[in-house]
Amino acid sequence: MNSTIRKGIFILLCGLLSTPVAHSQDLANSTAIGKWDLEVLYGEVWLPSWLEVKLSGNKALVGYFVADGGSARPISEIHDKEGMISFSIPPQWSGYHNMQFTGQVRRDTLEGTLLDHMGVARKFRGTHAPTLLYPAPEKWSKPKGLLTQNTLDGWVPQQTGKENQWFVKDGVLTSPASGVNLMTTESFKDFKLHIEFKYPEHSNSGVYLRGRYEVQVEDSYGKEPSSVYLGGVYGFLTPNENVAKKAGEWQSYDITLVGRRVTVVANGKTIIHNQIIPGITGGALNSREGEPGPILLQGDHGPVEYRNITIATPVE
Repeated sequence: MNSTIRKGIFILLCGLLSTPVAHSQDLANSTAIGKWDLEVLYGEVWLPSWLEVKLSGNKALVGYFVADGGSARPISEIHDKEGMISFSIPPQWSGYHNMQFTGQVRRDTLEGTLLDHMGVARKFRGTHAPTLLYPAPEKWSKPKGLLTQNTLDGWVPQQTGKENQWFVKDGVLTSPASGVNLMTTESFKDFKLHIEFKYPEHSNSGVYLRGRYEVQVEDSYGKEPSSVYLGGVYGFLTPNENVAKKAGEWQSYDITLVGRRVTVVANGKTIIHNQIIPGITGGALNSREGEPGPILLQGDHGPVEYRNITIATPVE
């Protein structure tokens, strides 16, 4: 981007961010209020993102933002001038600049440009996220296995063009070192998932439900409960207790996902019960929340092993 274009964008953003807050009676009717499933353009690839805008009292709009990586980050104030919204948030893991977000709401769509933490202008687009709140199925199928004894049948790497480090031996799915993520070739909507896992000290993985909502797998023994430790829905839902075992021991999840409602049973204890997942977590496969998606296992954060992966689905 040349300096003239960059300067123009900067001046536009400064003007928007300095705009006085709308009158309180207008804020409740802001067309930006709600949850948005977004995509941000990186080169020729659209990467998933997510935004929530909500009314704080009657004097301000606030919210949360999820980029293609990291956790949900709070937004202290969102400005809305006749459907043109803007906000700024500091870097989380990398970069040097506050991200500057500017977008126009048009009915059920939101489009605009953000200046990322490296100062690069990127287009984004999005739509209102689906509600996904409905009753649980009355009947479930018999669980079926997702792993074969010694092959990766039914599984593919998420990242193409990279070497796949995953392998299966004697029914144990192993990622011996950081590499690509792995996902099922089959997609699922609502399900009951059983999965067992083991990791060495300081390692980190995750189970992505529909490829969009990460249930954290991490060496968290002895720590206070947190959404970013074992059993948490990353950045959103905190377990009621930390039931992590020591590194090197086999552990288990039994996870029920119906729409946005999730129940997580870890090592035999219910640590999240029928809670609503607000939106996608960092590292999601995509932001198309209304669609079925795969079971995705994170393999780019350290060694991990999985076994006894089974899934049950609704019976109509």
